[in-house]
Parts: sequence; C-alpha cells; structure tokens
Amino acid sequence: MNTQSLHGIFPSPVCIVNRDLELSSKEYKDIEDVIEEGMHPNPSNLSSINKDIFNSKLKGIKQFCEQQIKIYVEEVINPKEEIEVYITQSWLNITKPGKDHHEHFHSNSIISGVFYISVEEDDKISFVDPNGKTKNLIKIESKEFNTWNSTLWYFPINTNELVLFPSWLTHLVEPNKKATKDRISISFNTFVKGNLGCKISSTELILK
Repeated sequence: MNTQSLHGIFPSPVCIVNRDLELSSKEYKDIEDVIEEGMHPNPSNLSSINKDIFNSKLKGIKQFCEQQIKIYVEEVINPKEEIEVYITQSWLNITKPGKDHHEHFHSNSIISGVFYISVEEDDKISFVDPNGKTKNLIKIESKEFNTWNSTLWYFPINTNELVLFPSWLTHLVEPNKKATKDRISISFNTFVKGNLGCKISSTELILK
C-alpha cells in the first residue's frame, strides 16, 4: 500500500494572541487623545498624525506587544546570538464602515503588528502569498480553496487581539459591508539591535 506524506515548507509565520486584560478607561482616554491630536486621510482610511503613540501613551498595550514580540522572535527566528527587537513606530488606524485598507507591506521593519481596539463581527485581516504570481503562471481552477492552492488568506480578528507577521508579508483589509461603527487598531513596526550574521562568513553586522 502506497503512503503519501504531504508537507508544508517555508511558511509565513502569522501569530494571533488575545490580551486577557480588557482595555481600561485610561487606555480609551489615550485613544481619544491620539484622535484629537489629528488624523491623516489615506485613500480609504485614516491614520494618526502621531506616529510614535507608544512613546507617551498606552504603556500597558505596548508592554503586552513587546512580550509577544519576544516570544515570536524566540520561536520563529530562534536567534543564535542575543538580539533585541524593539518597536520603532506606532500609530492609530481608523477604518469607517464599508471602507477598506489598501494592499501594502511595511518597509524598514522586521516584524509588524496590529492590535485591535474596536472591531465588529466579520472583520478580518487578509494576507497575500508572496509567491502568488509565480504559482499563477499556470492557473488551474480549484473546487475549493485551502492553504495549498490559495494566494490570499484571511484571519477573523477580535477586539483586544494582536496579530504579528513578517513586515515583508503583503496584507490588506477588505470592506466590511455589515459594519456599523469605526474599526480602530494600532499598528507598529520593529527593528533590531545586536550582533547579526557571522564574522567567519563575512556577514557580521553589529547594530547598537
């Protein structure tokens, strides 16, 4: 009897974790203050003028995100040398009912994240397969989509939830036509300090 073994290789690591603590009145006030500071209009949503909100506000959420980044780094990158992955920029997003967030990735960052302040049923984040164009050079229609044949994959998201992913992974938000209130989230980017590469192989880079 023939036995077939199917394996997934080179996956894109997306982490989703819920924060046990509910948002406090102080955190909601911090969100209101960021909005009052000003919001910048994008093609289909709004982002805060303040691009460093974790520097002065939302310390508890920042600490939670930093804890989860550390776990992600240990499990996914599993660095040989001691490194520090730190948050570089952080900003607030508002998506109005029926609006979307364009397809994009995050430059000058290693790991990016989104923490959800307010979402509704059917809200989700979608990711685009970086090899999608290559896979579709020969297009065979599928009876149903799965992780092997899809070039777009989405995850449902919830209030008080964090999503971490490689910054190079293209993502988007499709319109939620059932939404009746604003979708509010915090996005952030990261970079690294420490010893990268190896001196023997001429790849050493020391970042302080």
